[in-house]
Amino acid sequence: MPLEIVSPRIRGFICTNAHPAGCAASVDAQIRRAEKAGSGDRTGGNGLVIGASTGYGLASWIAGAFAHRMSVLGVFFERPPSEKKTATAGYYNAAALARRAGEKGVRVAAVNGDAFSHAVKREVLDRVRREFAPLDLVIYSLASPVRVHPDDGRTIRSTLKPVGNPYTTKTIDLDRDRVTEITLEPASPEEIADTVAVMGGDDLSRWMRALSEAGLLAPQVRLLAYSYVGPRVTWPIYRTGTIGLAKADLEKTARELDAALKPAGGRSLVSVNAAVVTQASSAIPGVPLYLAIANKILSEKGLLERPIDQILRLFADHARPGKTASLDDEGRIRMDDREMRQDVQELVAERWRAITTDTLPVLADLQAFKHEFRRLFGFEIDGVDYQAPVEIDVAL
Repeated sequence: MPLEIVSPRIRGFICTNAHPAGCAASVDAQIRRAEKAGSGDRTGGNGLVIGASTGYGLASWIAGAFAHRMSVLGVFFERPPSEKKTATAGYYNAAALARRAGEKGVRVAAVNGDAFSHAVKREVLDRVRREFAPLDLVIYSLASPVRVHPDDGRTIRSTLKPVGNPYTTKTIDLDRDRVTEITLEPASPEEIADTVAVMGGDDLSRWMRALSEAGLLAPQVRLLAYSYVGPRVTWPIYRTGTIGLAKADLEKTARELDAALKPAGGRSLVSVNAAVVTQASSAIPGVPLYLAIANKILSEKGLLERPIDQILRLFADHARPGKTASLDDEGRIRMDDREMRQDVQELVAERWRAITTDTLPVLADLQAFKHEFRRLFGFEIDGVDYQAPVEIDVAL
């Protein structure tokens, strides 16, 4: 395939291409951070990351493999390159991670396919049985707006809506850099059920049942399921909306699994992670504006973390062998502790009330938000020559 110059194709919260060299450079930077943080730590063991190609899942794959020298299998669903299109960023991330692992003698493997499906579960079980058993760590970081139900083939879609009553919130027009208002009608019972079916705990339960029945879990296995709570300003669209109900179902499932794993010494824990810029979060009304405000405040206070930094802290303080996780009143690890600090959230609420299009440049950092968004797709990464043609046909 001929080399080509790759420039970002972005509209609003959608980016339709990715830069292979930029994605590789981003992965390299995270690997260096993980190796530095894990210096002298050789936890070893085997891990499985479900939803491993971007965001917190990618950070978990990197942290496990390069900070703690675990053998880690990553599962994800990403589009490979074609003659007309680049691959997705997650595909390039996974390819870069696998390449660096091979160079550094770290054992990783990848399965690219629909993690909701029976076929991919069987493929993963076979791969784990051959190369990664028993599993000492399982991370569930799957985030998808659509699920083809494995039992009957129905296509189910999640919905970003409030529950019970209409909700009006401030949001941001990312094409015109304007603060606007949007009113969302409440979800129907069917939309609520479908969102829970896609993003709730059913698939997690199926994964753990399959791994357990196949005898692939170590007695002291740790399962980490990633969730988000966020501040009250986003609750009507997030925590008490359709997505929040799905997350509540995921957390309920994790607690049920914890009860099943505990007798043999295992644990199933929910890690409530901080809000970060992702393509998914950028699509939620109000959340990009919240992130532009909150991340400015966190940066001013020296508290801002990227996913890799947060996951390295999660592993070091809560998840690695020998560590007893610190839990909140509902039994969850709170990695959003910096975001949710009282002084941070008081400032967020104050700026949220005052923000308009005119005050946006002072009260928030929209350009930093857009920079982080572009970085997700391999753009605006330091040290990458974006005027140079690159090979987009990268093998995984």
